[in-house]
Amino acid sequence: MKNNSVTCLLCPRHCTVPEGGRGDCGVRQNRDGKYYTLVWGNPCALGTDPIEKKPLYHVIPGGKAFSIATAGCNMRCKFCQNWNISQAKPEETRNFDLPPGQVVKYAAKYNCEAIAFTYNEPTVFYEYMYDTAKLAKAKKLKPVVVSNGFMNGDPMTELCKVVSAVKIDLKAFTEEFYKKMTGGSLQPVLDTLTLLKKLGMWFEIVNLIIPTANDEPAEIKAMCRWIKKELGPDVPLHFSAFHPMYKLRNVPRTPNKTMFAAYDIARAEGLHYVYVGNVRPVGHRAEKTYCPKCGKVVIDRRGYLVTQINVKDGKCAFCGQPIKGVWK
Repeated sequence: MKNNSVTCLLCPRHCTVPEGGRGDCGVRQNRDGKYYTLVWGNPCALGTDPIEKKPLYHVIPGGKAFSIATAGCNMRCKFCQNWNISQAKPEETRNFDLPPGQVVKYAAKYNCEAIAFTYNEPTVFYEYMYDTAKLAKAKKLKPVVVSNGFMNGDPMTELCKVVSAVKIDLKAFTEEFYKKMTGGSLQPVLDTLTLLKKLGMWFEIVNLIIPTANDEPAEIKAMCRWIKKELGPDVPLHFSAFHPMYKLRNVPRTPNKTMFAAYDIARAEGLHYVYVGNVRPVGHRAEKTYCPKCGKVVIDRRGYLVTQINVKDGKCAFCGQPIKGVWK
């Protein structure tokens, strides 16, 4: 652009950054008219997790994911549980020198079937994620993306060529919520979801229910109707209970009654795979995967522990109904 400024085309913010400045995410810098990532090979969080923790319930059940994150995010969610890294710059976090090849080696070392780009928003470390995912796929690992969906269509389309599954946070179903609570916008996230459907990418949706903010039954019903109409009944929808965090410590935890009411709404609207997470006690009915045809439990869970799998060759072991997902 003029005067050595640059415009970023990665996410819907389209930041125009002057020379020497950074984008809104805080992890990209304009140096002499060239836009540099500051987080490639520079993660600040590493770990091994059950794939169910992402949560991805229809991706290699019982498998482990080697998880990585960097500093930064392109949203400002007031309820973020990882705000200490997502709302930080890379010079403010304790980082590790870990290029893509080393990430893949660590995943193999710890017997992980997947590599998860998670904890903060992977959009902001797109190049690092892309390069790692490409290597991982070559080694028969499954790269999975845990994202807020606030990414432009072209980079998402390219990313889907090298990843196995995507989890999208659909944080609410109103622009008002997104503007007030996240600093982002709803429509680009809906556009991402419809793009994933068009591309044939396996994806699952999480909706965090926050008391007084997005817990109205009418909003939940409208969201479920949109999902069924635009994405189809086989897209898994996970309702997650809010607990006081970051800038919303004065808001109470979501009651179990609200969570299971949302579950019943989604099932009544015709969604086949609906789940409730972050509630106690574990082992409840909304942790299980049911066959949409015969109604039997095809995947049984207690929290993050998978206790039984009755899916064979992508089908219900009892009646042969296809069960959508990414299986071993």
